[in-house]
Amino acid sequence: MLDLDLTQEIAALRSTFRDISAVVDVEAVQADIARLSEEAGRPDLWDDPAAAQKVTSALSHRQSELKRITEIEQRLDDLDVLIELALEMDDEDSAAEARQELASLEEVIGQLEVQTLLDGEYDPRGAVVTIRSGAGGDDATDFAEMLMRMYLRWAERHKYPVKVMDTSYAEGAGIKSATFEIDVPYAYGTLSVEAGTHRLARISPFGSADKRQTSFAAVEVIPVMEEAVEVEIPENDIRVDVFRSSGPGGQSVNTTDSAVRLTHIPTGLVVSMQNEKSQIQNRAAAMRVLQTRLLLLKREEEAAKKKELAGTITASWGDQMRSYFLYGQQLVKDLRTGYEVGNPASVFDGDLDGLIAAGIKWRKRKDDD
Repeated sequence: MLDLDLTQEIAALRSTFRDISAVVDVEAVQADIARLSEEAGRPDLWDDPAAAQKVTSALSHRQSELKRITEIEQRLDDLDVLIELALEMDDEDSAAEARQELASLEEVIGQLEVQTLLDGEYDPRGAVVTIRSGAGGDDATDFAEMLMRMYLRWAERHKYPVKVMDTSYAEGAGIKSATFEIDVPYAYGTLSVEAGTHRLARISPFGSADKRQTSFAAVEVIPVMEEAVEVEIPENDIRVDVFRSSGPGGQSVNTTDSAVRLTHIPTGLVVSMQNEKSQIQNRAAAMRVLQTRLLLLKREEEAAKKKELAGTITASWGDQMRSYFLYGQQLVKDLRTGYEVGNPASVFDGDLDGLIAAGIKWRKRKDDD
């Protein structure tokens, strides 16, 4: 007789899924899709390309949200059918498939449950991620490239499209910096907990003394902003430099000065873009990112001022938020949450969901205190 009693597990999953659906408000999502679809179908939509892009992007995001919910609902129904067939046929292979699908659904619904904690103003937006090497020479630039690959592999695991906007290669190993965009719903809310200073400790592959080397890299995450109309930047506050796009080792990869670097003189913020086809496109992309950074900087300053007036000046994020140990003990440890992974190779291969979920829950607890 086949042993396949998953009644309690499925009931618990359905209960969690009902709670998630209530928070997501499926009817509101469907209403938004209907409204945006009507707007997207207007014959004069593309008379204003910026507005059209905003409408089509919003429609795509809401459709993705609805698709994720409906797919999970269908998989739960299919699981019931699979279990019923396995029991009728007394088929162990079908039973094994049912157990595997249950485990997969538990993981997917768990991730969606964490997403319901993302209720910040910009959390539903896509994300622009910038990685910069810090102290540590070649080890630091190599570490920055390892982090970039880690996030790109994470996106690949989730089938999220990635657009690399700029890469500055180091003369030796790795990269000085890189900027890429993951424009899917809640990418910013999800990845914003990855912002901060990351530390790598390992035996350096670039030295001959077999000594432990500590290196650092910084991760910045900002939301994708269709329009940053709240920040006006006077032309006199911006220095524009144009140059040729480059590859590893500084090798030029095109013959025109299409890459653009914008420097905001009052703050020193620098944004480079080189992956669009033209100088105009690169400048527009760089301006959008610069406006977003200035908008967030303004809001951070306002929030810091309010905390100071209230007598609370403790920073929310430490200078070092996660350590990666690749010598002796093999370990990745988040210093804010205490969450640990004993397999750094899997983390660097994009297995970040556990670390990210712990970070989101930690941040929510702090916000609720």
